[in-house]
Amino acid sequence: MASTHKSEINIDIELDENRVPEKLQWTAKDGGVENEETKALLLSVWDSKNKESLRIDLWTKDMPVDEMKIFFHQTLVSMSDTFHRATQDEKMSATMKDFCDYFAEKLELNKK
Repeated sequence: MASTHKSEINIDIELDENRVPEKLQWTAKDGGVENEETKALLLSVWDSKNKESLRIDLWTKDMPVDEMKIFFHQTLVSMSDTFHRATQDEKMSATMKDFCDYFAEKLELNKK
């Protein structure tokens, strides 16, 4: 029997008195990340029993709006790449990339 490896990703969240995130840190030791601070995170998991995605979207109160726009754009681009790798659907992947370009244009992200 082959041995298996277990890997962990940990997220630590410090909240203020109103339960609003003030500080986010994450650790993924297998990836060489330990207690790295971040300003935002988007986490999605698939509930196959109920056929729905569940998610946690968090950002600190000091996350700048201009950085949030860039974060969303980069997340959308990476989701289109992941969609292509998972499905090999060239046509929809290209459509998703077109939307990413449109998103960046409307937010004027390419001018920075």
